[in-house]
Amino acid sequence: MIVKVKNVSKTYKNRLKALNNLSFEVREGEIYGLLGPNGSGKTTSINCLLSLLNYEAGEIEIFEEKMTPERYDIKAKIGFVPQNIAVFYELTVYENIDYFCGLYINDKEKRKALVEEAIDFVSLNDYRNFYPKKLSGGLIRRLNIACGIAHKPQLVIFDEPTVAVDPQSRNKILEGIVKLNQQGATIIYTSHYMEEVEQICSYIVIMDKGEIIMHGTKEKLKNSISLGESCEIHIDNPKAEYIDLIKQIPNVLDCYYKDQLLVIKSGKGKTNIPNILNVFTTHNIKYGKLYSSIPTLNDVFLEVTGKHLRD
Repeated sequence: MIVKVKNVSKTYKNRLKALNNLSFEVREGEIYGLLGPNGSGKTTSINCLLSLLNYEAGEIEIFEEKMTPERYDIKAKIGFVPQNIAVFYELTVYENIDYFCGLYINDKEKRKALVEEAIDFVSLNDYRNFYPKKLSGGLIRRLNIACGIAHKPQLVIFDEPTVAVDPQSRNKILEGIVKLNQQGATIIYTSHYMEEVEQICSYIVIMDKGEIIMHGTKEKLKNSISLGESCEIHIDNPKAEYIDLIKQIPNVLDCYYKDQLLVIKSGKGKTNIPNILNVFTTHNIKYGKLYSSIPTLNDVFLEVTGKHLRD
């Protein structure tokens, strides 16, 4: 077992219970997705894992040894890529990676090889002598990753690594994370982008209010909710009574308008499309294209954590 968190509780000075008897395990070779709304305890969990925060109850083991602030031998096997950019703006790309790698690797020749490998890994060869202020958002994110993984850690923790980057950079980052995993690293990954987690994570945990409320593979999570099928139908002349008609169909969970689309959520079971189209035909309702989809991880997240906004 790479990470074992057992009954960890953390309360801040304002008596906010950030973690409430939290327990989970990360197995070797996993890409472990850690999800939750704002204030759910994700960042606190990571800071406790890294011994950056004290906690009043519970125990954390990493690589089957107790993790404490003084366990620099354990920390040397961990890479951390924070959400906020953590590089030195007065150093070049090469110098930044060399500095962070040097925190763990003293041998200059070995470090030089690792720095070159990290630069190549995140495709920053053409920018090695650039200062961070000259880099785009996507490039500086990739530099942030290189600084966290240059020393070849066995466990890498990514905290929102694709925030505010363009789609091309996001794809490059995700491809790099999967490649790291294929090369032997165990990954803990937090993100607000459900499609990213669904794309790369082999095991997913959803947290809320400092507790784990659901966990499993993406298939298990999607099969555990009430939603079975979603339909979106283009309507030429939407009328309020259409929603009432659709809601009378058995096994329809919800129906509403969104951007000139009639959105219909049905429960598990056989497809509801024939019943929906029958209502349209019977009542002479004109419609355009129809799209049908199975539940996504985003549907799971909203069902178990609620749809109300979080600060």
